[in-house]
Amino acid sequence: MTDHTRRSVLKTLPALALAGALPNVFGAGKEQPNILFILADDLGHADLGVYGQTDFKTPHLDQLAGQGIRFTQAYANSAVCSATRFALITGRYQYRLRGGLEEPIAGASDTIGLPRTHPTLPSLLKKQGYGTALIGKWHLGYLPTFGPLKSGYDSFFGNYGGAIDYFTHKPGVGPQVKEDLYEGEVPVRQIGYYTDLLGARAVDYVNKQQAGKPFLLSLHYTASHWPWEGPGDEAVSRDIDNIFHYDGGDLATYGRMVESLDASIGRVLKALEDKGLAQNTIVIFTSDNGGERFSRTWPLTGQKTELLEGGIRVPAIVRWPARVKAGQVSEQVAISMDWLPTLLAAAGGAPDPQYPSDGQNLLPVLTGQAADNERTLLWRYKANAQRAIRSGNWKYLKIGGNEFLFDVVKDQRERANLAKRHPEVFAQLKAKWEAWDKEMLPITIDVRTHGVSGNVQADRYGVPPGGKIPD
Repeated sequence: MTDHTRRSVLKTLPALALAGALPNVFGAGKEQPNILFILADDLGHADLGVYGQTDFKTPHLDQLAGQGIRFTQAYANSAVCSATRFALITGRYQYRLRGGLEEPIAGASDTIGLPRTHPTLPSLLKKQGYGTALIGKWHLGYLPTFGPLKSGYDSFFGNYGGAIDYFTHKPGVGPQVKEDLYEGEVPVRQIGYYTDLLGARAVDYVNKQQAGKPFLLSLHYTASHWPWEGPGDEAVSRDIDNIFHYDGGDLATYGRMVESLDASIGRVLKALEDKGLAQNTIVIFTSDNGGERFSRTWPLTGQKTELLEGGIRVPAIVRWPARVKAGQVSEQVAISMDWLPTLLAAAGGAPDPQYPSDGQNLLPVLTGQAADNERTLLWRYKANAQRAIRSGNWKYLKIGGNEFLFDVVKDQRERANLAKRHPEVFAQLKAKWEAWDKEMLPITIDVRTHGVSGNVQADRYGVPPGGKIPD
């Protein structure tokens, strides 16, 4: 085989595997893997020690990275939480569903949520014989119309909305606000720091598993989302007057929140070891979008709600001792919606042909059967009329009426606008984005969006309407 032929074969492997054309390459006759999918909330690209964090320590996640593969160019499908979760659970661009347009979902609705008829990662894995559980944050629509038990999960413990206080478990402040903590579809009351409660429930779930019955455990933390409360900050919880906690938080508090997240995950990983399940369990750790107020995103710029790299680039770690070689660092470009086809392939299944995945099956890359391949990924965000496309190393970005072209490999901070130096690339990417946008649902006036403005964060100042800064 010539080098050219070998490269061509390697590049086609992911597509063939996604189509189910390579059943024998990826473990025919082998025991189906268990799946532990851990999703952090608003965690910055560099918030783990292994990604460059130095202000606090994350030993369990750093160790997890050393035991598997760490991605350096992984992305979230959106710069905000619920939109990414639509893409994650469906394997498709969130803009194909009305609920996925929300930035993010806020408040109960009979129409805004994940349709129960839509195939999902848990529902498709159930067809492969998996038990399925979600512990933690749902944020894909509210009862009675929407919910985890209506979309493929056998069991659920957690919160339906976007954020809750870590101690009161309420999505707001005051005695009139009801707790957002559920066992299935029944409200429950528990005492404790939410990150710890989720970890303890996940340990219990792992301990109840039996050999030979594969499972999907989606462990979706709210950490490190506001309000800014570490495990010893119950007094802060009693004092705040706004769940957004605009007047609170600092780097030390944020560090305690992430360290608590790391410790909780460490307890779940130990349970897998103690149960003898670690060898054949796929563990994936990532975040739903880029970092927020106190996150470390260096060398990236931007944050949650922005399509700059800091708002959409996320940490991503995969460990599967039975199939994935330890100690790897991958430059493969990946995105949230890739995990559905990847995990289905590992389980011996495939996406529903009526709802083909917009993501890519990364299993051949993970197992060393295929080389890294170039991707074209697209985003849009209503606030500040943002649009972005990454194709190869090039990225076209429009934000606040301004347009840019970056080489995001050479210029990770997105400082050198190359639009005039490479007008043909600029025009090509812009046209490709516009063609793709026509295939998605339109962003209408009723679509909710959330952005960060100068009255909340001083570093997000802008010229007011009229273009004149008042005296």
